[in-house]
Amino acid sequence: MKVALITGAGGLIGSEAVEFFADKFDVIVGVDNNMRSYFFGEQASTDWNRARLQNDYANYRHYAADIRDLTALEAIFREYGADIALVVHTAAQPSHDWAAREPFTDFSVNATGTLNMLELTRQHAPEAVFIFTSTNKVYGDNPNFLPLVELETRWEIDQNHPYFERGIDEQMSIDHTTHSLFGASKVAADVLVQEYGRYFNMKTAVFRGGCLTGPRHSGAQLHGFLSYLMKCAITGQHYTVFGYKGKQVRDNIHSHDLVNMFWHFYQQPRTGGEVYNAGGGRFANCSMQEAIALCEKITDNKMNYSYSDQNRIGDHIWYVSDVSRFEQHYPGWQFKYDLTSTLTQIFNELRERQPA
Repeated sequence: MKVALITGAGGLIGSEAVEFFADKFDVIVGVDNNMRSYFFGEQASTDWNRARLQNDYANYRHYAADIRDLTALEAIFREYGADIALVVHTAAQPSHDWAAREPFTDFSVNATGTLNMLELTRQHAPEAVFIFTSTNKVYGDNPNFLPLVELETRWEIDQNHPYFERGIDEQMSIDHTTHSLFGASKVAADVLVQEYGRYFNMKTAVFRGGCLTGPRHSGAQLHGFLSYLMKCAITGQHYTVFGYKGKQVRDNIHSHDLVNMFWHFYQQPRTGGEVYNAGGGRFANCSMQEAIALCEKITDNKMNYSYSDQNRIGDHIWYVSDVSRFEQHYPGWQFKYDLTSTLTQIFNELRERQPA
């Protein structure tokens, strides 16, 4: 029997992974206790997504375990043992602002939870491929010290800089920078995943995501940029743009394109703790102003938003991921969803999920 174990299975990337791998593995084990509703309120609950997975995929088995609960996790690993061929660890506390409210919770979920998953994989399924969804926030605010140029609707990097063509690569330092507590807890997890690959020669990979997006996101004000923006565009709910004149730039990768990266790595895994930047790159990126304009065009609604001069601590002014290292290792992978098609999918999903 071949098993894929996916944490955060009710979330955006976790649920995409369940769907993607359902016909490629005998059993999909999902671990998710809906902590997202604790972080961001009932409107961000993933229960609807968990129920959908249980209904749609006969080989999906759900466990409402907390990744901080070593005893509960160990019972799952003992049940499936060496049949676990793939671990996709997406469960996390994902917000800068929320982390500052409860630092112990943030660190225990992001860092200790990841350590639990790594060590249990090493003990029970050491040959499994272990994939971790990290974040570009491990670079802290170092990207803000790049030579940036202000254009009409966005900030952009100087054309003479090496990052202009493809974006920021994996060689950017994670030191001497403001991360936010969220960024710091993800750094700890990121380095742990690398170390289990290097020290124990496990097949681990870190994917440092840009903005991860897609139709299955339970977007909230503190996390889920495009999903929450589209929700506000549909409903007329007020949206606040924080700092940088609304010209801050993010690259956005569709959940399917990211999980397809995981699939390529799984088929030809590398040992030693690989690290890949994983975002929309030059293929799919936008400023806040540009995203608002696109949401207004798709919904045919004028957005209800205001601007605050106060930017979020550790926030990026311009971030575009260079994904060329992954493309060199896995030339068969390519982007499928651009920004317009992704936002249109989000629009259609939200209208179907909340028709009122």
